[in-house]
Amino acid sequence: MAENLSNTGYRPNDWGSPSAGAVTEQATIGASIVIKGEVSGSEPLFINGTVEGLVHCPEHRVTIGRNSTVRADIQAREVAVMGSVKGNIHCSDLVDLRAESNIQGEIVTRRIRIDDGAVLKGSVEIQRAEKGAPASEGSKAEPVEAEAKVEAKAPEETATVAAETEAASPHPSKAEVLAAAVARRVAGSSVLFKPVR
Repeated sequence: MAENLSNTGYRPNDWGSPSAGAVTEQATIGASIVIKGEVSGSEPLFINGTVEGLVHCPEHRVTIGRNSTVRADIQAREVAVMGSVKGNIHCSDLVDLRAESNIQGEIVTRRIRIDDGAVLKGSVEIQRAEKGAPASEGSKAEPVEAEAKVEAKAPEETATVAAETEAASPHPSKAEVLAAAVARRVAGSSVLFKPVR
């Protein structure tokens, strides 16, 4: 006699005892699914297929799987990208760009995390988090056009890139200033930002 345990939150492991964590329910767009239009929902969403248009889950997390292709604007509380996104991402909390992700477009968020190997071409606008109030126009950071390719570099190479960026032009662009500041600020990091010319 088999039981259907898919919606109970109880998942036995190989020994018949309950697993350590609760099951998190999320909607999934499978690898063979192609959606053209608007996708909206009030639960977390995992995309492993192809979506074109708009993805709207303002109170939840949207995860873009490794094999997915998204040509859409995304509006969500959190966005994790492991695949390819061509479109704008508007996020009220965290954008997480994982290794091997490829993003083309504008990102507006309060927090961002970029893994080594992620490729970002576009602009990033970090908004200041206000206590109890949405960010006003005066508190928004000015977007900086930049192409960022995250590569593993030794700290000495990162410092050299920062020095070369500073010496390259007597009047550096905003992207060059940002790249130099990031290279100086996290000299021990393996993150390198390359300005678009």
